[in-house]
Amino acid sequence: MKRNLVMLGLAISLLMPAAMNAQKVVCKIKGSDTCLPLSQKFAEVYNKNHAGSGISVVGGGSGVGISALISHTTDIAQSSRKMKMDEKMKVQESGRALKETIIAYDALAIIVNPSNPVSQLTREQLAGIFTGKITNWKQVGGPDLKIIVYSRETSSGTYDFIKEHVMSNRNYTSSALMMPATGAVVQSVSQTKGAIGYVGLAYVEKKEVKALKVSYNGGKSYVAPNVVNAKNRSYPITRPLYYYYISSVEPKVKPFINFILSKEGQNIVLAEGYVPLS
Repeated sequence: MKRNLVMLGLAISLLMPAAMNAQKVVCKIKGSDTCLPLSQKFAEVYNKNHAGSGISVVGGGSGVGISALISHTTDIAQSSRKMKMDEKMKVQESGRALKETIIAYDALAIIVNPSNPVSQLTREQLAGIFTGKITNWKQVGGPDLKIIVYSRETSSGTYDFIKEHVMSNRNYTSSALMMPATGAVVQSVSQTKGAIGYVGLAYVEKKEVKALKVSYNGGKSYVAPNVVNAKNRSYPITRPLYYYYISSVEPKVKPFINFILSKEGQNIVLAEGYVPLS
């Protein structure tokens, strides 16, 4: 009996390193600036709790991450929009299969300078501002002040989402100032009295910028961007956040993906200002 217990203990001790090693993840994540703070937190916690793991995360925009995935220079593309058909075709043409995972949801906040008395806008007014048809705040009940539009660059998934879901695929005004990162939008809006921009909810700092309530029913009701309203879908500018990776890489990244989708991972989503899956 004693000998059997010794043998069992030895077997367990031999299996433990293998089990721990199976949870080790070394990979690169690249893409969406919206996803960046969340992915960085995921990686920080996972690397800390799984010896030997080395998960690195960089931003640059959804399009940049997807291009990196297509060119084999990242393991995971983080994206605030769905992959476009031509991007998916490039993956298929290279003989690879694509995996898509929704990791969280996000509310897109429309932000203005805190000194701006305007606190709410309809979808029609937002579309008018971002397309350049509305150029002064007095046209939407504000002061006689020129509107300065700050936007993300065209490689940004957030740029695409606003264009599709707020502007009905109309073009941005030619006077829009394109910012290379979400943090730059926040900084610019916070320093410019007539500014307006858009950022993921996790980037909203109440002291630096003011988030507007939005109406998608012609002004009958206005809803503020926050986790509760995004979760119950009453806030209209809400979207999923994605991880894309090649199926052959799945065994390598699956423990990390499972962690993100777990209760612990989704608690991180909530703590970081994003919207959990359930």
